[in-house]
Amino acid sequence: MDLQPLALGQFIPSPPVSGFQIGPLFVHFYGLMYVVGIALAIYITRRRLAVAGGDPGLVYDVACWGVPAGLIGARIYFDITTPFDIVPKPCFAGLLGDICPPGHQWWGPLAIWNGGQAVWGGIAVGALVAAWRVRRAGGNVGVFADAAAPALLVAEAVARIGNYFDQQLFGKPSTLPWAVQVRRAARLHGGIPAADLRFSTFQPSFLYELIFDLALAAGLVWLGHHRRIRPPGLFALYVAGYSGYRIFEETIRIDSSAHFLGLRLNFFVAVVMTLAGLAWFAISQRRTRAVTSGAAVLVIAGVLGACAAGCGRAGQLPQAVVSQRHATATGHGAKGNAARPGGAGHRTF
Repeated sequence: MDLQPLALGQFIPSPPVSGFQIGPLFVHFYGLMYVVGIALAIYITRRRLAVAGGDPGLVYDVACWGVPAGLIGARIYFDITTPFDIVPKPCFAGLLGDICPPGHQWWGPLAIWNGGQAVWGGIAVGALVAAWRVRRAGGNVGVFADAAAPALLVAEAVARIGNYFDQQLFGKPSTLPWAVQVRRAARLHGGIPAADLRFSTFQPSFLYELIFDLALAAGLVWLGHHRRIRPPGLFALYVAGYSGYRIFEETIRIDSSAHFLGLRLNFFVAVVMTLAGLAWFAISQRRTRAVTSGAAVLVIAGVLGACAAGCGRAGQLPQAVVSQRHATATGHGAKGNAARPGGAGHRTF
């Protein structure tokens, strides 16, 4: 039996639909939000680059190369860090029941249409390709990166709206008034601990990240207008600030993940990237007296957030949940394809 808050309406309800039909095509809100986010990022970067004295037309060239590269990088990171979430081989009926062979489909690592994109890999590869295109065009990589930093945060915030419609990126069970209701099918597909399947409302991690991304974007714009920040200082603060937030988020998320020393792998990635971003910022500003208090605030906020949330849940994915997810992913078992929210099964890290 699902356990919900006592008072009806004291939670964010699950979305009634995950998309809409246009003729034979079903448009998922998840994918649509990614498109909207990318479009906004291009628009914002063009305006900011023009103000900084750069060529706004360069943004289109960078986007044509950087967006596909980012998608590839996001998928590679996903495949490396969560190989157990790659599309498994199909089960088949046997004399004593369904037989599910080990391993995954040969095309599973490439199945980006089934979801499985990781922000870390996407930003890393996308940024490298973008830097190559800017340098090749004779532009200033640091100025371009600073122009793009707030735009990337806005794009990530818009993408988190898609996470709500796709019923993913939620945290620990919660009865807070802003807890999000998650359907049982989405809980099963998300690979959460078996003990938490009985709950129906959870921390809306996607909403926390949406709010933080917009706040950090506004903070970077303010710093750029009111302080002398040498390029690529704003981009370095973007890396440090977003990673600092992820330290907190990784302590409340309970969906399937690779673990290291009892904690989610991305927790350690977030710590490393926070320190790297702060070091990058300090080095980039070493010849000026640009304000560094913004960097200190980001560190303090990240540490306090992580301490407030605690260490989260440790340990590997329960075997019972692994078996259930394998069955639902291949269309076998009692739930079948119904366990795929919106029929897509997207994952975001």
